[in-house]
Amino acid sequence: MIEAAAARADGIVRRTPLLSSPFLDEISGGRVFVKAECLQHTGSFKFRGGWSALSGMPQDAIKRGVIAFSSGNHAQGIALAAKMRGVPAVIVMPEDAPKLKIGNTRALGAEVVLYNREEQDRDQVADRVNRGRGLTLVKPFDEPFVIAGQGTTGLEIAEQALEVGVSAAQVLVPCGGGGLSSGIALALETHAPEMIVRPCEPVGFDDVLRSLASRGIERNNLMNGSICDAILTPSPGELTFPIMQRLCGPGCAVSDNDCLRAMQLAFSRLKIVIEPGGAAALAAALFHRDSLGEGDIITVASGGNVDAGVFQKALEIEPLVQSPR
Repeated sequence: MIEAAAARADGIVRRTPLLSSPFLDEISGGRVFVKAECLQHTGSFKFRGGWSALSGMPQDAIKRGVIAFSSGNHAQGIALAAKMRGVPAVIVMPEDAPKLKIGNTRALGAEVVLYNREEQDRDQVADRVNRGRGLTLVKPFDEPFVIAGQGTTGLEIAEQALEVGVSAAQVLVPCGGGGLSSGIALALETHAPEMIVRPCEPVGFDDVLRSLASRGIERNNLMNGSICDAILTPSPGELTFPIMQRLCGPGCAVSDNDCLRAMQLAFSRLKIVIEPGGAAALAAALFHRDSLGEGDIITVASGGNVDAGVFQKALEIEPLVQSPR
C-alpha cells in the first residue's frame, strides 16, 4: 500500500532532503541526519497523507467533499490536496491553533470551523458540521490511506540513508497519533530492517511512550500546555498503536525548551525553519543522546509552520557550539 501511495505521489509530493551538520554531530556526540519534511508542500509531511487519501479513495467517496479535524498541519495537507482534486474541504480546527496554520488553511480554499479543545470534542463538532452534507471524513492518522502516504517518508529515508552509507540507525520521529511513526516503521520493515523507529513526544503529553511501555493505549489528561501543538493528541490510534507496538522502539520525551533549542540549531546550522512539535525528534537526538545509545541517528523534522513570535523566542536562545556534556 505504501508503494502504491508512492506511485500516486510521483511528481506531486516533494522528495525532501536528508541534511547533516558537523556542528550538530558535535552537540549530539554522534552522527545525526535530518529528514527535512518542513520543506514539503504546505510545510509539513501531512501533505503526503492528504494526497494519498484523496488520490486513493474511490471518487464517489470524495466527490461531495471531505472533512477533517486538525491543529493545522493535517488541515493544510487536506486543504491543498482537496484543491488539487477539485473537491470542497471543511476543516475543524482548535481555536488556539497557530494563526499561521489557520490562515494558511483558509487561503488554500478550505472552510475552517473553530472549536474550544478544552470544552468541546472535535469528533462531535465534526459530526455536527457534517450533518446533512455527506462529506467524507479523512482522519489525521487512523486511516490506512493516510498511514500509507506518511510511509512514503520511510521509503525516502531508506534510499537516502544508503546514499550516505547508512544501513542501520535509530529513526526518531515526532509523534502525535502515530500516523507518521507507524507509516515510516512499516516502510523500514521491508526496505531498511536494521533501522528502528523511536517516537518522540513532549514531556507531559507522552501517551505513546506510556502506551508502548504498558502495552495498552494510554491517554493524556490535558490537551494544551505545550508549545508542540502539532503533536498533541489524546492517545495513539486504534490502527497506529498495534503497528508501533510491533515495530517501534521505546518512546522519547523532550521538554518545550529542548524543542526551542533544537529549532534554533536547525536554523543556524541547517538553515531550515522547524516548528516546536516538528523539532521534537531533533531535540531528542541532540540533548538526550545518553538514553539513545551509540550509532547513527536519523531524525524527522516533521513540520515548519510556526508563528513568528514562537520562532523569535527560539532564536533568542543562546546558541550551543559544542556538546553540553
